[in-house]
Parts: sequence; C-alpha cells; structure tokens
Amino acid sequence: MATPQVLSMVLAGGEGKRLLPLTADRAKPAVPFGGMYRLIDFVLSNLANAGYLKIVVLTQYKSHSLDRHVSRTWRMSTLLGNYVTPVPAQQRLGPHWFAGSADAILQNLNLIEDEGPDHVVVFGADHIYRMDPRQMVDQHVQSGAGVTIAAIRQPLALADQFGVIETGPDGISVSAFREKPKDAAGLPDAPDQIYASMGNYVFDRRVLVDIVRQDAADTSSRHDVGGDIIPKLVSAGKANVYDFADNLVPGSTDRDRGYWRDVGTLDAFYEAHMDLISVHPIFNLYNRQWPIYTGHDPLPPAKFVFNEEGRRGYATDSMVSPGAILSGGTAERSILSPGVHLDSGAAVCDSVLMDGVRIGHGAVVRHAIIDKNVVVPDGARIGVDLEQDRERFTITPTGVRVIEKNQIIEG
Repeated sequence: MATPQVLSMVLAGGEGKRLLPLTADRAKPAVPFGGMYRLIDFVLSNLANAGYLKIVVLTQYKSHSLDRHVSRTWRMSTLLGNYVTPVPAQQRLGPHWFAGSADAILQNLNLIEDEGPDHVVVFGADHIYRMDPRQMVDQHVQSGAGVTIAAIRQPLALADQFGVIETGPDGISVSAFREKPKDAAGLPDAPDQIYASMGNYVFDRRVLVDIVRQDAADTSSRHDVGGDIIPKLVSAGKANVYDFADNLVPGSTDRDRGYWRDVGTLDAFYEAHMDLISVHPIFNLYNRQWPIYTGHDPLPPAKFVFNEEGRRGYATDSMVSPGAILSGGTAERSILSPGVHLDSGAAVCDSVLMDGVRIGHGAVVRHAIIDKNVVVPDGARIGVDLEQDRERFTITPTGVRVIEKNQIIEG
C-alpha cells in the first residue's frame, strides 16, 4: 500500500477566555508551559515526530506572539517541501473573520486544494499529551471512514464534562456524538467508562471539503468542527472512533502512557504543571525518543548561589530553566522559567513562574501562577492571605493566585 499523503491543519484560533488573565495579551496556544515551551509545541512535536511535515497553523485572536513563535521556532527544510506555516484569518471569502473552526477550514480550502493530500489531519493546538498520529491515520485508511475521531477513555461519572462518542456494536463505528450528556451509557467493554473526544480528527480530503461547504450553507450551524461537522458525518454513517489507549509512543512509561490534559481552565493549567515535577512524573518531559521541541534563547545554565543560614539558594521537587538564578532564595514543588530570579530569603512553593519573573528579598509566593516579567517586591506575601489576594489578583476555584503579565504589585 502506498504511503498516504497527509496535510496537517492545527486549529489555533480560539480566544481562550477561561485562561484569562494568561490570554489577555496572547492567543491560548502561545501560553507558556513547563518552563521552556508553548502549548502549541506539543501538537507540533507530535506531528513532526510522526514525519507529518506539511503543517498549517490557523490563527486568529491576538496571534502575534503565536505567529512569531511558530515562524522562529518551527522552521523546516524546504528541500523536500516541508513547512510549518502560521496562516492568519485572511478574509478570503468576504469581510469577516472565522465564525468557528469549520469556517476556518472553509476559508482555507485553497491550502488543501494546493497540496492535494489524500487525508487531512485536523488537531487542536492547546492540549498536553504525546501521541503518534501515524497509528490513527493507519486505522483511518484501513477502515475507509470519512472521519476518524480520537477518543480518550474517561469515567462514566464525568460524561457531562466532555463531548461523548457512542459506538455501534462493532465498537469502532460512531453511532452518536453528544455534548456533555447527563445520561451517557458506558462502553461495551467497560461499562464504567465513556469515550471523550480529544478534539483530534483525521478526514478523507474529499469528505472534509464537501462537508465544510455544506455546513457553510446551513444558517442554523455554529460552524464548529466538533459541534456541527462531526454530528453531520455521524448521521451519515461516515465516522469511526480511534481509542487513544491503543496509541503506543516510543519511550513512554507505564505511568505517562495515555496521558492527555485539556488545559482549558486555570486550575487544569496549574494541575498539568504539577504533573511534571514528581520523581516519576505523570507526564514525562524527559522522553528523548519522542521529544517535545521548542525554541531556546541563548541563555546560560541555571545558577544556585549562597549557602548560609537563611540565605541558601536551592530547589527541591522543581524544574529550573536556563537563565534562572536562585540567589539565596528557595523553590519547592515549582516550575521556574528562563530568567527567573529569586533574591535572598525569597521562598516559592507550589507555584509556576514564567519568564523574567523576579521575587524580591524575603518575599513569599505560594500556590500561584505568575506571568512574564512580574516583579514581586521585597517582603511581599502572595498565597498567604486569601482576602488580601482577592483584592489584587485572579483567584481560581481551588485557590490558585494568578498574576497577569507585567502586573505591578505593591509592596
């Protein structure tokens, strides 16, 4: 069998309102993650590791930092026609922006027509996971489906939090696609589980082109891939499911195999960071057989200085990025991004500090996400007094303090 020709489309145009204030100044896929990365690096790394090297990234809202990151970081050799290209909304079909993810594809059908692939991989841009998409494409090709939907098994009790995929007797054809149902049925082989959509799809090219054109003419449609396109194809009997549990990524461990996080809320974003820092991580960034790629500034190694009582630079159960300096300050169970500086006596715990954050002398930071370039003054206390913090910062339902980029904090 000939190798199928695949074009990858990454949907990166969402506003990410639930991640405010982290998305106040940037697109959701451009939000920093894990010290060194951006959210979009995870899907692009999965595609690149699989050898799918013709990739278009469809952007829209506050896309400058995302476009810059993709353009600077994801440069492919043009010798073999490979590329990762950010494509902003171009108003090709009239003076309007993308009305939804399906409309984004419709407005960029010229990219599909120019490339002429057999199949189109359509993946979301803002999930944390490893996946070998070749295995999903192989199943899709063998089955002859119009679309294959990636699904992750979740507890039946959580069905009302997901788009739920129900299958026919064969366990692979999709009989229904329901948004957050209250009465979902369990899987035939696992009555206490359901299939939750991961927002990743493989389409037959002709099926995709036809369905987005039909959807454009439907005045009742929201023009959303998951909400409108997939249910139409399910009704037409053209949809199959791909079980993410069957995906085997080189170098994965029993602990992190099948890991997938939707970081659509601040609490989920925080919890995904905490998944990184245990001795045996729930999500392992150190898998060199399936690396997560990103761009690196020319920064020096991290530095830990002073070893005096009350003035000791160290970090435990933490990840510390290049360019960070712990100058007599301490970090516990935290993520320190490039250029973070902890002054003497500073104490950071259970927190995520993004690029260029400085924690002043004797300052305390607990249970917080601090965006880029924030300076926490000497002696300040964050994560200690809830009522005081409510007056200054965003507080998540679980009590995580979130401080926006460049925010001025009073001492």
